[in-house]
Amino acid sequence: MSYDIHLDRAATELEAARDHILTEIRDYPTPVSGCDAQYNHLIGMRNAIAEALSAIRGPQFVATPRTPFPGAGVESR
Repeated sequence: MSYDIHLDRAATELEAARDHILTEIRDYPTPVSGCDAQYNHLIGMRNAIAEALSAIRGPQFVATPRTPFPGAGVESR
């Protein structure tokens, strides 16, 4: 089994969790105070899921001696 299958499965589960959280946020009773811990937790989880999906789907940077950090350019020899 290829690792891509596992990443696709993880992305599918994260998307389902994101949809569930977005529904909870949409249906949350208003007005929401700035110190509402439950609402702030939902926002934090929404952001964490978005970051996880981005990490799974996006290109991954791998440091090398010629390119030690993103945006360093490529040293030609």
